[in-house]
Amino acid sequence: MSRLPKHFILIALALTLAACGNLPRGAAIQSEITKGADTPEADFAVYPVTKAFLSSVKEWPSTGERKYGWLQHSTGSNAQIIRPGDTLNVVIWDSAENSLLMGPGARSTNLSGVRVSESGNIFVPYVGKVHVSGRTPDSARELLQRQLETVSPGAQVQLNALEGRTNSIDVVSGVRSPGNIKMPDQNFSVLAAISAAGGVNNSMVNPQVQLIRGQKTYRTSLSKLFDNPKLDTRLSGGDRIIVEADPRYFLSLGATGSESQFTFNRDTVSALDALSIIGGVNDSRANPQGVLILREYPASALASGQRGPRQQRVVFTIDLTTSDGLFSARNFNINPGDLVLATESPVTNVRTIFGLIGSAFGVINNI
Repeated sequence: MSRLPKHFILIALALTLAACGNLPRGAAIQSEITKGADTPEADFAVYPVTKAFLSSVKEWPSTGERKYGWLQHSTGSNAQIIRPGDTLNVVIWDSAENSLLMGPGARSTNLSGVRVSESGNIFVPYVGKVHVSGRTPDSARELLQRQLETVSPGAQVQLNALEGRTNSIDVVSGVRSPGNIKMPDQNFSVLAAISAAGGVNNSMVNPQVQLIRGQKTYRTSLSKLFDNPKLDTRLSGGDRIIVEADPRYFLSLGATGSESQFTFNRDTVSALDALSIIGGVNDSRANPQGVLILREYPASALASGQRGPRQQRVVFTIDLTTSDGLFSARNFNINPGDLVLATESPVTNVRTIFGLIGSAFGVINNI
């Protein structure tokens, strides 16, 4: 047998191997993923990401994350307000001889560590219960002094308040010094509390601030609090603050720079942002016309009367070789849980075939 027929045999074997789909590769070809999308029995839909499509998809339901509200900023009193659980230190001065409030030869008496009861009262000898909750320390001092005038007209009162649990908040985690923080006044805000707790840990990616008030939870990002002072919510006693890294993520597979799970490094991540985060696409393997975003919508997204996809499973296609594709990718937002898939270029199979042929010729020449 001559050498030429052997070469033809090897070429035929390589082409047969390619036709059978047994060539080694790291990702699917776009046509393999989107095959059958136009048939009636298809359980997924395909949408090219273009300028004309962007206005429509923005009205579709979001996926992959629970929506939390947030409280707007409001203005409170700059003064300290006494609450149940606070501790008052009271000093009563009286220069009158034989005062009921003083011991022999004394000119003052101390009532230290007087705790404000759940009903908002304190007990003062010869006066009885005095309701001080909701008052400023100065207002409570004036009230107590008026009450004492019936016992000793010349008495003077000095009062100091120490905040208790109902006048404090807890910064639980995500800061340098977590713990209980006393509220100095009624204008104490979320950012003030985070600052008092030492600030957010530097290693945290896109910090998220969670405010728990009673049985309700509110959530926003730290960057939004920085950018919009109207979101710097005024705190109430008993509030809890949790700062944590953004839990949202997306996946990348195929002919990408890196196949992994990636967290959101900002509030909104576009398709181009995602490609940058994952290290782009592989220059020698990827099909720049076949970058796919795979997303699954809940069944409620298909309800009549609202804008949404035709199927729960959706494949968005992005063409990075056109200006419309690039601009549209920059304005197409990635949802948590999305899969960014860079499909394999058909040219890769051709290169593999020629590589096999070249190897075969080398084997033959050695023989």
